[in-house]
Amino acid sequence: MAGVRQFDEDAVFARTLLTFAERGYRGTSMPDLAAATGVQRGSLYHAYGGKEQLFLRAFERHTQSFLDSAAGALETGGLTGFFEFCVDTICPRGCLSTRSAVDADGAEVGETVRRFLVALEDVVLAGLGTSREVARVVVTTTRGLAVLQRLGHSPGELKAIAATQTALIEGARLSD
Repeated sequence: MAGVRQFDEDAVFARTLLTFAERGYRGTSMPDLAAATGVQRGSLYHAYGGKEQLFLRAFERHTQSFLDSAAGALETGGLTGFFEFCVDTICPRGCLSTRSAVDADGAEVGETVRRFLVALEDVVLAGLGTSREVARVVVTTTRGLAVLQRLGHSPGELKAIAATQTALIEGARLSD
């Protein structure tokens, strides 16, 4: 039937995100996305317009789910729970937002990632009841953890770094 998509968009977005997380934005091509999703390249172009548009749609759908999960981790486990959630999320496949921020070609991708990071700061700000500056340090720490994961650090090493940062932040908050 003309105009009706013959694929599961949620599955396409999930596989798209995984491909970008593994290969990076610059390292991912439309043939890669077609192979990963099982959808013909022409169908992807017709449905989304191109690599950037497909990335943006998939990323924007993913971010709300991630932000909700991050807020839940903060609510149930505080800063320690938040960092553990972040490490557990990035270790299987890498960090999509950090890789995309570093190697995106287009301004729109960079701006979309920047908005996501500000939204993540807002989640941390609300969850910890702290200052914007502390929330920014927490989010910046997650970016550092993502880079270290990419360099081969184990989940245990990343969690130890996060525990040290948690102690530093909580110690600074107590001395205020």
